[in-house]
Amino acid sequence: MALQLRADALSRRSFLVTVGGVGIAVTFGGLSQEAWGAASAEGDYRPNAWVTIAGDGTVTIMSPASEMGQGIMTTLPLLIAEDMDADWDKVRIVQAPSDAATYGNPGFYGIQLTGGSESTRGYYEMLRLIGAQTRKIILASAAGMLNVPADELTTEPNRVVHAPSGGSLGYGEIAEAGALPDPLPQATIADLKPREQWRYIGNPRMTRIDIPSKVDGTATYGMDVQRPDMLYGAVLRAPVQGERPEAIDDAAAQAVPGILRIVPLPYGVGIIGETVEATRRAKDLLDVTWSTSSRVRRYTSDRLLEQYRSVGRDLARTGVTAHAEGDVQAAISGAATVIEADYMSDHVCHATMEPMNATALVTGDRVEIWAPTQGPTGTQGFAAEVAGTTPDKVKVNTTLLGGGFGRKAEADFIVDAVSLAKAVEGRPVKVIWSREDDVRHDKYRPLAAQHLQVGLDADGAIVGWRHRIVADSIFARTLPRLFESEGGHDDVVTEGAQFNYAVPGHQIEYIRQDNGLDVGFWFAVGVGYTRFAIECVVDEIAAARDADPLALRLELLRDQPRARRVIETVAQMAEWDRPRDGRALGLAYSDAFGSHCAQIAEVSLNRQSGEIRVHTVWCAVDPGVAVQPRNIEAMMIVGITNGASHALFEQINIVNGEVQESNFDTYRVMRMSEAPDIKVAVIPTPEAPIGGIGQAGLPPIGPAIANAVARLTGGVRLRHYPFLPQRVLQALNA
Repeated sequence: MALQLRADALSRRSFLVTVGGVGIAVTFGGLSQEAWGAASAEGDYRPNAWVTIAGDGTVTIMSPASEMGQGIMTTLPLLIAEDMDADWDKVRIVQAPSDAATYGNPGFYGIQLTGGSESTRGYYEMLRLIGAQTRKIILASAAGMLNVPADELTTEPNRVVHAPSGGSLGYGEIAEAGALPDPLPQATIADLKPREQWRYIGNPRMTRIDIPSKVDGTATYGMDVQRPDMLYGAVLRAPVQGERPEAIDDAAAQAVPGILRIVPLPYGVGIIGETVEATRRAKDLLDVTWSTSSRVRRYTSDRLLEQYRSVGRDLARTGVTAHAEGDVQAAISGAATVIEADYMSDHVCHATMEPMNATALVTGDRVEIWAPTQGPTGTQGFAAEVAGTTPDKVKVNTTLLGGGFGRKAEADFIVDAVSLAKAVEGRPVKVIWSREDDVRHDKYRPLAAQHLQVGLDADGAIVGWRHRIVADSIFARTLPRLFESEGGHDDVVTEGAQFNYAVPGHQIEYIRQDNGLDVGFWFAVGVGYTRFAIECVVDEIAAARDADPLALRLELLRDQPRARRVIETVAQMAEWDRPRDGRALGLAYSDAFGSHCAQIAEVSLNRQSGEIRVHTVWCAVDPGVAVQPRNIEAMMIVGITNGASHALFEQINIVNGEVQESNFDTYRVMRMSEAPDIKVAVIPTPEAPIGGIGQAGLPPIGPAIANAVARLTGGVRLRHYPFLPQRVLQALNA
């Protein structure tokens, strides 16, 4: 079951999701946490679908995006509160229902989907206009109550003031006695608060509304959901993707106390029981004969990655042109020097702290779901297809997410819950994946090999840049119509390869490799490896020119003042020119997701073991408008930590279709004791377009580490993620 697109879709951010040819336009019930109040809006004064005001002055604001630790449930309502002049202490947040016409993200052209660092970018102007319109409606209501012209009124938090008479009305008083004007006034950009009047946007004292409930344990994640008469489910999946059960011996599993049903599924075997423990025990006792026809059985990641590298080097193997500027082939052919390098990256797992889970209830043709999902709209479509109903009869309650990183935009865990709930119609079933399920059956970031050729003239100036990316496609599975309409180009796999460095010739090619394994969206997806290659090659160019890599970047960014500022700022923070004893600094820069981010890593290396230690990371980021500066700082720390972990440790190995890792003892992630000291400077440019933040911190850290190792070792280049000790030793000894 793949998400399908309209044939006239132009980009991955402009699609109408359909499943089985049926357009999704349905609703789901918001599930607010107790710390934020009940799920329904209180009060009768509703200026619009986003805001409700109660008689006691409480202002309820809808939040349309999934909260997965990125603070979006504070950021988006805060934008409305700013321009409507609400008192933040009287604001309560409710998860918005699914209604594309009202709550859809303009950044995704109306789809309610949280990802791509697109939430604040997509909603920013729209929500501020909603706030401004709400304020104008309140002023019009107050004018009628006070019998004065509306243009004589002003607002302060939760209060309308009439300065000539000294009179005022609280928002609660207006809610109790005021009438909504007819027609409702509309708002334009001219009605937005000027920057000098902002109370909340850019205020570092603003705190996230989700934190208290997470600290005291009252927050509700998907795994916390409890429903009356609830059962539990587990699913045994095939050890190789694409296989199916051919014979099931479930006698031992059926004998486990508390087991109610064993459910054959097209992709595995489901178990329904009265406790989690019973379902886990029964799952271990199942004896299943699996089919052996999946082509994924020929999938061995090490072998394929070497194959991908060969494809990238073979210039006769052409792919889809993702970007073309100038005659790159001629420029490189006539260059005085050509720098040529291969960069590779392994599969990585999402490993969200909260494993996949969902609770579903099927009653006749009605379905209700409680789940930590990034895509409520898609969830409705998949659930409807499984249950044999229509999306308008599916209700989705979105809980907090214990991490997402793109994984919870998938629907496989939703399909599990609905499939098992359908087997025991009338009783809710909660499915919780084990950590082993989560690691072995993830939708991994694609294997990728990149071949770069950069031509330099006699003075060392870049004359041509060719970047070839060899990887499987995510869109071919998730958005096949878009993939076809783009001529076989997957712009999330190649994302980040297009840069703002000033080069006269630049060509990007995508060469898809299809070996049957499902790959998916991962934190910063393509940018995480394309910027690795780009930023390391920039350092290689600097070395070839005997130039300072920082100075070279400033030269290449001569027409990019925001980029230059973050690089200059981070250089000052790290004292770039100060020598280190036994350590070295590496620099990298990224403009991914519309935010400018520069990072410097201070690194040491154990030459006997090959182990790299990252001691300190300095980061300067310009997000345009900094809605929540403290949260931006926190998100940079998240991205840097995650990025350093994946650059140093994280690796999924697949042999003959079977994933070799299973839990955190075999899927290595960064430990707390290994985390670097991270120092972040947020330097906004309020007049610039707002940039995405969720993933912006990850891309620079890996190349910054690699570039530091090169400086520390006199030019040893690390070109394969992750930088495992044995790989480092091989590079040192090469």
